[in-house]
Amino acid sequence: MTRTTSPQWLHRLAVVTAAATLLLLGIGGLVTSHGVGLAVPDWPNSYGYNMFFFPVSQWVGGILYEHTHRLWASLVGLLTLVLALGLYGVRSRRWLRWGGVVVALLGVAMLASGRVKWDNGAFLSATGAVAIAVSFFWPSAQPAEIWQRRLGLAALVLVIVQGVLGGVRVVAVKNEIGILHGMAAQLFFALICVIALVTSPWWRGLGSERAAGVPRAWRLLFLGTTALILLQLVLGATMRHQHAGLAIPDFPLAYGKLWPATDAASLELVNQSRLDVRDFGPVTAFQVHLHMLHRLLAVAILLAVSFCATRCWRGHGARSLCAKLSMLWLGLILAQAVLGALTVLQNKPADIATLHVMVGAACLAVGSLVTVLVFRWSLVPAKAGLLPARERAETASVPGARGAMSAA
Repeated sequence: MTRTTSPQWLHRLAVVTAAATLLLLGIGGLVTSHGVGLAVPDWPNSYGYNMFFFPVSQWVGGILYEHTHRLWASLVGLLTLVLALGLYGVRSRRWLRWGGVVVALLGVAMLASGRVKWDNGAFLSATGAVAIAVSFFWPSAQPAEIWQRRLGLAALVLVIVQGVLGGVRVVAVKNEIGILHGMAAQLFFALICVIALVTSPWWRGLGSERAAGVPRAWRLLFLGTTALILLQLVLGATMRHQHAGLAIPDFPLAYGKLWPATDAASLELVNQSRLDVRDFGPVTAFQVHLHMLHRLLAVAILLAVSFCATRCWRGHGARSLCAKLSMLWLGLILAQAVLGALTVLQNKPADIATLHVMVGAACLAVGSLVTVLVFRWSLVPAKAGLLPARERAETASVPGARGAMSAA
């Protein structure tokens, strides 16, 4: 047996998790902007200490940013675990109990072996004991619908993968892993926002929204636009880790041209006249092309989101939820464009670059939410009384339609 509505606390927890994740993206952006991702060179420990027992007196300089990033990521992981277990309802009691037993025994074994630092063994033992205790007080609610449970499980798997990628990035010192780490974070944030939507108390009532009955062709339009944003975030993450953000120092032109020259002589002149003292290395043709592709895709996304917002506005009226969310989406895209320009013109300051990352994540999240809603609305027949005036007029002109509307 499954429940048809989610407990209010699950929705609130999902919202809190989404907010915590957005803040985590900001902290991660500061870590990358300040170049302190390797300030703590080991993982999962911190300078040999269990991460949670690392002395506060050593939280200085770049270590403060990186260690705070790790601790906040752990909090997001814990919130996600509770959220996933909450979606499984009373079934989670058994998993908490036996999972806690396994973790506690593992911690005891580590302590007994003497080969592992005591703080790691003690932490695992305490974690297992807490899980066992919580299992006796876990809510007895029925599990959520299977697709909601799978979303929660996917979020839990993704946050674990994200944590491992972050650790491997430190140990292996590879930019490619850093790019994957950044992208997994963006996808995780979007997924948590979707979970917050589908666990909300008004999710089941969305079928009566004025936008119900949207054309099915919109599904491809909104999904494709959101996919473009995801691709743009991949390019952005690659730029950050390849230090291509300032490969072109002017805007809206590029070295005074619509498309800059990338021959050897031009690049040599660029590097000779460069005044940036940060150790980014010489500008390469790849960096310039990557930067320009990022700009071109930004224009394409602006046009696509504008088209989506216009369709919602004209098709369902300015007061419809579809139009409101689409206009919010467009506003975020415009803000993101301004932040991108300021990042270049202000020589990539850490605060603006970090805001650029966070707003980019918000663009993907809102796009994902609107796309999910469009898919839901496209499966619900529009009620005649909720159709826009133009569509009502067309319907009324059909013989017999007026009587059918009155009967409904």
